[in-house]
Amino acid sequence: MARAQHRGSGRQSGLVLAPRTDPASGMRLRATAHELEATLLFPVLLAEARRWGLADRDAAPLVPAAERCLDWLRRAVGDGLYVPDPGPRVLFRAATQAHAHRAALLGADLLDAYGRPGAESWRQWARQLRSSFRLDFWAAGRDGGRPVTCLTEDGRRSVSLNSTTAHLLDPGLSAAGEFAPGLLDEAQTVRLAQLISGPVMNSGWGIRSLGATERGFSPLGRRTGAVHLHDTAVAAAGLAAVGRDADVAALIEGTLRVADAFGHRLPDIVGGYQRVRRSAPVPHPAACRPAATAAAGALHILTALIGVRPDAPAGTVTLRPLRSTPLGDLTLTGLVFAGGAFTARVNAQGLAMVEEVEPGMRLRT
Repeated sequence: MARAQHRGSGRQSGLVLAPRTDPASGMRLRATAHELEATLLFPVLLAEARRWGLADRDAAPLVPAAERCLDWLRRAVGDGLYVPDPGPRVLFRAATQAHAHRAALLGADLLDAYGRPGAESWRQWARQLRSSFRLDFWAAGRDGGRPVTCLTEDGRRSVSLNSTTAHLLDPGLSAAGEFAPGLLDEAQTVRLAQLISGPVMNSGWGIRSLGATERGFSPLGRRTGAVHLHDTAVAAAGLAAVGRDADVAALIEGTLRVADAFGHRLPDIVGGYQRVRRSAPVPHPAACRPAATAAAGALHILTALIGVRPDAPAGTVTLRPLRSTPLGDLTLTGLVFAGGAFTARVNAQGLAMVEEVEPGMRLRT
């Protein structure tokens, strides 16, 4: 076990980090990075699919699988709060804690919805995680500080600015078209939004995987500077969730420029070179084009732009679009909600309306 220490203060948080082994069996908790993320994302996916109208007859059989994911999370953290990443040494990434936080809160919604026990204990754990995370995973500074991207078992912290920090802005969709509580406090959220949307991270084509002023930055490095369209979509949705409309519009405009340059067959990554007048995005030699993650990211950006937040169990559709859309008047047809299709219209001033919604559904703005 190790305790997290705040660099420079000499003060310890007193919170024990996650153990290396399962306390029940004594076996080491192992998972690949993809398995870890998939396990933590499954309860979130199921909870949000239910908000979009996944029928109970389809969702209910999957709830035990979501419970098993939460059981794995409980074993992974043991007596502590943080989820360790796979690897030869114990590391705690900020993005992993964001995935765990969403899994706990949206998983609790699922447990309540299907009469399963444990929902309040997960909400309590999430509250404790937020309190600890805001201390252990934030490096203070005169400029407002920056997030700690990785914490080691002995309390050392890495503060390199990279695109995974965008996950800290995405709280997940909860009841009645509202977002779940955020992992960061209000001041930290504002500061992170400034960092992500600033020129160090935003190349003009999208969000760099590593900030341009960080040590080791390389515009064509897959995780050391190249622009990932999926990460850009995550950042845009997170910025929209915290009300940074102008920053979202800038990311959308950059993504559209990339789409134009590649014949609307979006690659997964492009070079992280700074966009200047009359320049074009630099193709990445290892990019897939088209890429499913990039295509899904484009849809993610569109739903964030028009601000669709459904809650089929409550019978509501909330529409909170950007205050001014970079695309002008916009109409999205064929959106599926509670088994039926509907159309959402947003004008250039950000005024929205929904057409052809299912009978009995209420529109909220």
